[in-house]
Amino acid sequence: MQSVRAIAFDLDNTLWDVGPVIARAEQRMMAWLRENAPGITERVTLEEMRAARDDLARNEPEHAHDLFYLRLTTLARLAEQCGYEEATAARAFDVFHQARNDVELFPDVAPALAHLQGRYRLATLSNGTADLQRIGLAAFFAVRLCAREIGVAKPHVRCFEHLAEALELSPAEILYVGDDPILDVNAARAAGLRTAWMNRRSLPWPAALSAPDLTVTECGALVMQLKARSP
Repeated sequence: MQSVRAIAFDLDNTLWDVGPVIARAEQRMMAWLRENAPGITERVTLEEMRAARDDLARNEPEHAHDLFYLRLTTLARLAEQCGYEEATAARAFDVFHQARNDVELFPDVAPALAHLQGRYRLATLSNGTADLQRIGLAAFFAVRLCAREIGVAKPHVRCFEHLAEALELSPAEILYVGDDPILDVNAARAAGLRTAWMNRRSLPWPAALSAPDLTVTECGALVMQLKARSP
């Protein structure tokens, strides 16, 4: 860890629990559609809307990494099929996106970021569409990257290469912190980064994968482990 000069974080399920966030955002979007475009909700259920989004990703693999595009395009096509203007889809998506950024940070996150910011350059790299400016975390991070901007999603090596380029560091000087053993830890290690597994649910590490450099259950433990390993 003595060579680490920057720490990059995954976002969803690393800094907050994303499952309830997405569920709430979808419900708010559906409520808006029922009131403002009832022909859509009379024609398709939320489950069918999700399935249509998945079909779009399969049929347009060049856009499969772009969750923003997939959600908005699915809504636009449904709106057209039901006789609504494209603006209806855009407004429904805005309702979803606003709620998608209404997250509750894990309580250990902000204090740890404030501490780490004084010792390391901080960055984010996510497959999701969270807006750190809206969430209120943007000031902590020198670099903020997402799959939509890069053009591919984790575990593609290009994500981590882009991260290193943006930080102007070698991969070995970056510690990547994420909750997913394959998308985050294994992929970052394959790209030459140091790795930390954020194991908030105290799950067993997959036996088929090499262990991460660090394993922590919350961000405060990450701070302590880095302190212990620093000169």
